[in-house]
Amino acid sequence: MDSSQTNTALTPRQSLAVGITLFSMFFGAGNLILPSPLALKAGTNCVPAMIGFLIAGIGLPVLGIVAVALAGTARELANRVHPIFSKVFVAAIYLSIGPCLAIPRTSSTAFEMLVPLIPEGVSVDTTRLVFSIAFFAVAFGLAMHPGALTKLLGRITGPALIVLLVMVVGSTLIAPAGTAQAPQPPYDNVAPIQGFLAGYQTMDLLASLTFGIIIAENIQALGVTDSHGIMREVSRAGVVAGVLMALVYCGLAFVGVTFGSIMPDATNGAVILTAAATLHFGFAGTVIIAAIYLLACLNVCIGLISCCGTYFCENFTGSASAGVDENGRQANPTYRIWAAGFAIFSCFVSNFGLDAILTFSVPLLNALYPVSILLVLMGMAHRACDRFPLVWPWAIGVTTVVSVITSIRDAFFKGVPLILDSLPLANIGLGWILPAVCAAVVGVVISMVKNEAVEKN
Repeated sequence: MDSSQTNTALTPRQSLAVGITLFSMFFGAGNLILPSPLALKAGTNCVPAMIGFLIAGIGLPVLGIVAVALAGTARELANRVHPIFSKVFVAAIYLSIGPCLAIPRTSSTAFEMLVPLIPEGVSVDTTRLVFSIAFFAVAFGLAMHPGALTKLLGRITGPALIVLLVMVVGSTLIAPAGTAQAPQPPYDNVAPIQGFLAGYQTMDLLASLTFGIIIAENIQALGVTDSHGIMREVSRAGVVAGVLMALVYCGLAFVGVTFGSIMPDATNGAVILTAAATLHFGFAGTVIIAAIYLLACLNVCIGLISCCGTYFCENFTGSASAGVDENGRQANPTYRIWAAGFAIFSCFVSNFGLDAILTFSVPLLNALYPVSILLVLMGMAHRACDRFPLVWPWAIGVTTVVSVITSIRDAFFKGVPLILDSLPLANIGLGWILPAVCAAVVGVVISMVKNEAVEKN
């Protein structure tokens, strides 16, 4: 294609390629371990619970991609609230999709797949420690040499993992392992909302705030440069990625719901998928799924260490991290320090185990997600919101305060009553909605009063 020519739309093949690219960016080990236990616990309420999960795990991230593409970057979108808020909020996103949750989860998920292969009599905790040290040492080493193995791993592990999932899901469809059981708490009450809240743990909405600009740039590189054309193609990519993710999620949910009568106390998807692979393919299935998860998790870990190291290097030390030396190694020592710090911290956190990490993630994500949801929705309607500038700090600020206070209580003072508990929908984790609406109205009114005062002067 002549670089001087521009198009208003991509070809169907290009649109499909961009959609698959977006799917690949979202598709990680974390996405694979959540639908199965949700479906297992939801039991006969699996369908409504999965509808809520798909809205949070697919619908919101797609909107996030579009909202950021409209604004330019996550920082530019959050700057509408306040520059300090923008810096803190985006840093919190990187920490959550990095060393606080997502990076440790890669090691813990990979290790859970290896547990069935550990010989009897060998300490699981000791093995986990040795494994995590080796895992993060390799990940850090590869993060220092970007492109050395990540392309190879991406080309092999992605397709191989999908093939294995098709085999596991397909075999379960042909010969279900068990039957759905009565729903367990909390899915025995308002299952769609509980599924929606469970979707927070995919962390894809947070990730989408960093992905939007990348997808928009890819589309521009293919020749679409007008804003309407870019938005249309971003939306098409979101549809393609969403359909692929929905197929994966629904397939994994079917595996989980059929294991309800076999292992009703299973607490994470890694255990369920390992059991399914072993049931249908024997020891070979256990080995294959463990190997593929190990490589897939390692690949994701390398990318996250590199991504977080780059962001903090550039934004908190003012040092550009781009560039490699003659040996293909990251040339910036500051970047290497950040990356090493994230790897060491993540190694420590990963030794608490996958269940502990997932439990810890709930209050942290409950603090970030309401703010992210509102920011994305307002970003979609940024032209209307920008007419009343104070609506941004008021709505986002109040939502942040409500979410953070509630999450701190849930994390450290569980059971302690708060006045916020009396808010409508607070009993189902959505108590932030009414304060957000009221704060938005206040922001609009104050903006109108200020605008009128300016016009009179």
